[in-house]
Amino acid sequence: MGAPGEASGTRVVEQNKLTKGKAALLLIVSALGAIVSAKELSGWHVYLGFAIIAVVLLVVFLFWNQKS
Repeated sequence: MGAPGEASGTRVVEQNKLTKGKAALLLIVSALGAIVSAKELSGWHVYLGFAIIAVVLLVVFLFWNQKS
């Protein structure tokens, strides 16, 4: 052990937490995307719309949740 005030060599990793506001916004945006896809598209296009919306939301959320 070192003297008081010295770095001990251990690292503390911060975990980003999903706030209630971010979770609510993500849920609302995904629900709106699902509604638009279901109403505006037909057949296999609905599933393609769901997949595109899911990928876009995932990418946006990952960038948004990164710590600057």
